[in-house]
Amino acid sequence: MQSQTFNIALPKKLVSRIDKYAKREYKNRSELIREAVRVYLEKKENWERIYDYGKKKAKELGITSEKQVNDMVYEFRHGRKS
Repeated sequence: MQSQTFNIALPKKLVSRIDKYAKREYKNRSELIREAVRVYLEKKENWERIYDYGKKKAKELGITSEKQVNDMVYEFRHGRKS
């Protein structure tokens, strides 16, 4: 794995929390921070895919407002067909 080293300033309380969890998981700071960043980015990318899919479906269905979505959810939950 190719790596790049960089400096980052963190509040002391956050560093203490990082150290606490790194110790619990038998990792060093770098390993814990790498994993945290990877997990964060994966979640962000997943949400982006979900939003993109939602936008695509909204366009296909002609949905142009949040109110339309709320109305559709209400109708679905109450057994009405539109």
